[in-house]
Amino acid sequence: MKDHLKSNSVFLIALGLIALGAVGVLLYATPEGLGLSDDSIAYIAGARSMLNGEGYREAWLASNGPVTHFPPGFSSILALIGVSGLDPVRGARFLNALLFGASSFLLGIISWRMTKSQAAGMALAVLFAVNLSLFRAFAVAMSEPLYIFFSLAAFFTFSEYFSSEKNLWLIGTGLLVAFAYLTRYAGLALLATFLVALFLLHDTWKKRIAGAVIFIASFIPLVLAWSIRNKLVADNATNRTLVYHPLTMENLEIGIFNLTEFLVPVAAWRGGINKEPGVFILFVSAVTLAILIWVTFGGLKKFLQPNSARPEILSFTNGLYIFGYLASIISSMMLFDASTKFRLRILSPVYVSLLILFVLLGSWLWTKRAMLWRALVVLSVLFVIMFSVSDLSAAVTKLRKSGQGYASFQWYDSKAMDFLSGLPEDIRIYTNQPGPVYLYTDRPAYVLPDLVDPVTGLPRDGYEQGVEQLQAEVLAGEAALALFKSDVEDEDVQSVYMQLSDGLYLAHESRGDKIYIAFP
Repeated sequence: MKDHLKSNSVFLIALGLIALGAVGVLLYATPEGLGLSDDSIAYIAGARSMLNGEGYREAWLASNGPVTHFPPGFSSILALIGVSGLDPVRGARFLNALLFGASSFLLGIISWRMTKSQAAGMALAVLFAVNLSLFRAFAVAMSEPLYIFFSLAAFFTFSEYFSSEKNLWLIGTGLLVAFAYLTRYAGLALLATFLVALFLLHDTWKKRIAGAVIFIASFIPLVLAWSIRNKLVADNATNRTLVYHPLTMENLEIGIFNLTEFLVPVAAWRGGINKEPGVFILFVSAVTLAILIWVTFGGLKKFLQPNSARPEILSFTNGLYIFGYLASIISSMMLFDASTKFRLRILSPVYVSLLILFVLLGSWLWTKRAMLWRALVVLSVLFVIMFSVSDLSAAVTKLRKSGQGYASFQWYDSKAMDFLSGLPEDIRIYTNQPGPVYLYTDRPAYVLPDLVDPVTGLPRDGYEQGVEQLQAEVLAGEAALALFKSDVEDEDVQSVYMQLSDGLYLAHESRGDKIYIAFP
């Protein structure tokens, strides 16, 4: 018994050290703060709005309307951290670093429970902590790290529910899924995953229905409260409009590129794959099909033969979740949001589940007790870790030199931002970059008239009237037009910018940024 406790203690200490290392590396790599995107600034502005006692609002926009497009989870925690006096921009850095470490620790526990192997637990924790794609996902001020943490916690509590048969664990799962949904609307995929698992893995209809009722009852209250709030303040639940738009080849190419970044540890190999992706696509298709067959066989066997052995919960639910999550994302892309792409942040939850299944495969091969398989497992893990550490080290060195996105020196040293900051407070700012304008001038901005809604992909009404109003306000000395990096946009966008700036006075130009004001 003492040896068992000592072994567990050593394992937990080792996981703790891996987690602390993950926290330290992320903090070391981001001295200028986390990377920032438009969505990052929306979360940060929402948190600042909460801290100011104004509720969850679009503080980066002059309209300052209530936020419904982004769920409140990430901004709420940033606001909670902000109570200590730490601005949400800085608070996000410490939050994501802690989440990176906590997720690696939790993955170690999950792998240990899944495989009954402490070595597998430490292997998964290390593989997660040194994976460059996942590191980059956590190094940006976005909601995915918090969503991943809530998801992992939900997988763990769901497994404990089946192990102990205590409903308290199922209630905890429902609450964690609600937290995940309030962090990212993709949390609905978790809801579907666990509901399907409850029906497949329980051996009687009484348990299936009772489990589903308890789970949904735990999930609904927080989600319903958020939906009612949105309906009251904005007359919509999630600011989504049902419009069909097919997946584009460009979007699929983005997804393939990001998958190679995650699955292929050697940079030289990735370059060759991106030039000729056919074999890689076949490989990904084969892996996807294998996981689908494995999940389908295990789930249906238990459902149709209730007395048969239950699949291992953690691996089964993660395999099921991959398809639930991808289905929800593709549905969103095709029916609700044309601007969503298969970028790293969108795919990162799938990466975590794939890591879990890869470690499960390694553990299964290890149990074959053949020296060849065991040698293959050890060499594969060491090979992936070695090249991952090399890639991670290079990325950390690069990140320390400058921030990512809107946190880079190109923005915080922007002369155009200095010019805008010097404008009188009553001058309205129309811009193609309202997020960074808000961040660096501490002033809300107005969006530009546009021909097409990027979310629905449909033409916007009132474009001509919007152009006329903008130009009239600028010429009257009531507004300024700021166009950032306009020369790198495609021809259609540049054509819009030319219409907007036609007849206006160019008061400032630097690094491709142009600011127009009234004639002096």
